[in-house]
Amino acid sequence: MTLIIGEDGLARPQWAASDPLLRDYYDTEWGMPVRTEQGLFERISLEAFQSGLSWATILHKRPAFRRAFAGFAPDAVAAFTDTDVARLLLDASIVRNRRKVMATITNARATLALRAEGGLAELVWGFMPDHTPEPDTPHEVPTRSPESEALAKALKRKGFTFVGPTTMYALMEAIGMVDTHLMGSHRRGTSKIWPR
Repeated sequence: MTLIIGEDGLARPQWAASDPLLRDYYDTEWGMPVRTEQGLFERISLEAFQSGLSWATILHKRPAFRRAFAGFAPDAVAAFTDTDVARLLLDASIVRNRRKVMATITNARATLALRAEGGLAELVWGFMPDHTPEPDTPHEVPTRSPESEALAKALKRKGFTFVGPTTMYALMEAIGMVDTHLMGSHRRGTSKIWPR
């Protein structure tokens, strides 16, 4: 079975069917358009921290990440110093990975630099594909696309790190740029970007 019918009668994929936090994230946030600089910076940062880990781990730690990284305000994170890095690496409430912490600071600085060229949102949304997948099963959901590969290259050229094509495809799913909700899910088409 590819979708699970919950007690509320709504169809969700298995990953969103049991944990209340994941279910709420799936029902209210995942796949909805995000077009603000700060919103996109946060999601790029969290996708980078998720690399090699489960999304459930990151989602459960998101309040702590927000506290540790000044609400993911790019101006604040771009000003982080070695003292902040040391603080973050001692913070057990987040993922303490030096490369990912440094990538977040680097990406904040790259986000600020992009303002002179139209900004992060303009760059990211410039890679929206002409069509979206229509998966019936989780096995039919892509993990990357030509657009995610091009977006990753464009961001790297602008100084971003930890933005590979698979990570960028996950970002595209999270922000509604593609709709990979399974056909039959109650969330399919709710972004209003793509038809059901």
